[in-house]
Amino acid sequence: MDEMEVGLIVDAAYDVIDIPKEAVEPAPEVVGAVDVDYIEGVAKLEDRLLILLNLNNVLTDEEVQTLKTVEG
Repeated sequence: MDEMEVGLIVDAAYDVIDIPKEAVEPAPEVVGAVDVDYIEGVAKLEDRLLILLNLNNVLTDEEVQTLKTVEG
């Protein structure tokens, strides 16, 4: 999704943070019950392990095209 900023509706959000690029590691081959195709990477911050979604795989091609159209 290149440099596009996207907002998603979620059930709950406990925190919004900026993650330094150096904190991001490639996705492991197995992450619980989550399909690894949907994971961009993981970040370890303090005592937390954060899973970063790959929005290109989470969103359909039609949804991505709609976002690009709306962005202008």
